[in-house]
Amino acid sequence: MAKRLQVLVTGATGQQGGAVAHALIDRGHHVRAFTRKPGAARALAARGAETVVGDFADPSSLAAAARGVDAVFLMGNSWEAGPAAEAAQGIAAVDALAKVGVPHVIYTSVDSADRETGIPHFDSKYEVEKRLVASGLPHTIVAPAAFMDNQLAPWAVGSLLAGTLAMALPPDRPLTQVAVLDIGRFVALVAERREEFVGRRIDIAGDAPTGAEMAAALSRAMGRPVSYLEVPLEVLRQQNPEAAIMFEWFDRVGYHADIPGLRREFPEVGWTDFGSWANGVDWRAFDRGRSASASAR
Repeated sequence: MAKRLQVLVTGATGQQGGAVAHALIDRGHHVRAFTRKPGAARALAARGAETVVGDFADPSSLAAAARGVDAVFLMGNSWEAGPAAEAAQGIAAVDALAKVGVPHVIYTSVDSADRETGIPHFDSKYEVEKRLVASGLPHTIVAPAAFMDNQLAPWAVGSLLAGTLAMALPPDRPLTQVAVLDIGRFVALVAERREEFVGRRIDIAGDAPTGAEMAAALSRAMGRPVSYLEVPLEVLRQQNPEAAIMFEWFDRVGYHADIPGLRREFPEVGWTDFGSWANGVDWRAFDRGRSASASAR
């Protein structure tokens, strides 16, 4: 194993940050978990992580937390803050880290954010990317495609449990995706092999199934039929205009991660395919939770 690193992980109690923190701990590194909600970091603390309370609204708290570390995993959250606030907070965070002189910043962006997509929460991340490059800090930009784990989000899993996978894409249109677990593994690799990755921007993904293929894989994993439903783009536009812009881009252009190339260059990550991801989910736990919720009403 590489030398033991001290890594500050922002967003440590969320999906991506949590996957990164656990992957680093799995590999014997020390994690400083930066969070606004220390109570949510109990699982990490139980594994030896150091919890640091801070907020992107206060860049000085990030700078203080970053002192003495070997690397910082930096991420934003446009769904919570909104694209404009995410860009502003990310730029302020980069400036704060530049004052500290962090040895390595690993920023998580999004696949194709550097390709003028016109998608607001892609463009906001690219603004942070540009500030990071201009800062002169040694950095790596990790750019994941869509998350396989989005199928477990509150807005999606209920429909799945009812037997429908609904997306605003034709059933034969591939959607490039990555398992959150693989993001954690890849970021740990980047932290350990700093010299190999400094200055690079890498789009990452593990599979590109069509909607029909996803429904078939979910049917097998869940042990019951799941059918694919193509949601009209205009219906999505009425519900969520920004999501409609994104799905229109998925259909017209799509992500650019080189999946075969990633598998060749970084085989140690494992690069989970969609079927394997679906097989790894404890669907019975979701069924039990749904039953308990129904009983409580």
